[in-house]
Amino acid sequence: MAIHEIWVYLSGSPLLALILTLGAYHLGTLAYERAGRNPLANPVLIAVVLIATVIQTIEMPYATYFEGAQFVHFLLGTATVALAVPIYRGLAALRGRIVPLLVALVAGGAASIASAVGIALLLDADPAVVGALWTKSVTAPIAMGVSERMGVSPTLTAVFAVSTGILGAVLARFVLDAVGSRAWWQRGFALGVAAHGIGASRAFSVSQEAGIYASLAMGMHGILGAVAIPLAASALR
Repeated sequence: MAIHEIWVYLSGSPLLALILTLGAYHLGTLAYERAGRNPLANPVLIAVVLIATVIQTIEMPYATYFEGAQFVHFLLGTATVALAVPIYRGLAALRGRIVPLLVALVAGGAASIASAVGIALLLDADPAVVGALWTKSVTAPIAMGVSERMGVSPTLTAVFAVSTGILGAVLARFVLDAVGSRAWWQRGFALGVAAHGIGASRAFSVSQEAGIYASLAMGMHGILGAVAIPLAASALR
C-alpha cells in the first residue's frame, strides 16, 4: 500500500482523533511544567490550539474528529459524578465560612451570567448565542445538560464554558493579585466559581488548599446553577 493511501486510512480513523487529543494535552502539560506552571502556558489552551491547527491542516471534518474524541467526551459524565468526592472532603473546611462563601458563590454566578448575557443583548447577538451564555458559568458537563433542558445548543454552550474556564485559569492569578487576595482558600474558591474544572486544575497545581476550595466551589456552583439558571432564564424571558 502506498504511503498516501495509508495516510488516507489513518486520517479517517477515530483512533487518530483520540491519539491527537491525548497527545496534544500531554504536550500542553509538558509545556506548562517547563514554563514553571505559568498560567499563560495553560495546558488546555495549548491543547486546543494544537488540535485546531492539526485538524485544520489535515482537513479533518469535525464530525470525524469527534467520533474519536467522544471517548474523552464520555468521561465528562463520570467527572461530574466525581464532584461528590471534593465536595465531601471540603465540607469540614466550610465551618465558620459557609455564609461568606455562599454569598460569594451567588454573587459570582449572578455577575457572570448578567455580564455575559447583558453584553450579548446590547450587541444584539443571536438568541442561540444568548441562550448558551446563560449556562456557560457552570462547569461544562452540567452546563450542557442544563442547555438541553432549556432548548439551547449544548455544543455552543460547551464552547463558551470551556473558553470561560481557560480564560479564568489564565487570568485569575493576575486579577486576584491586583485586588489583593492572598489567602489560598479565597483564591481557590474564586477560581472554582469563575473557571470551573480548568480553574480547579490550575488551583491544585499551586496549592492543595486552593484546589480543595476550587473543587468545592465548582461543585456547589454546578448544583445551584442546575436548579436556578433554568428558573431565572424562564422568569426573565
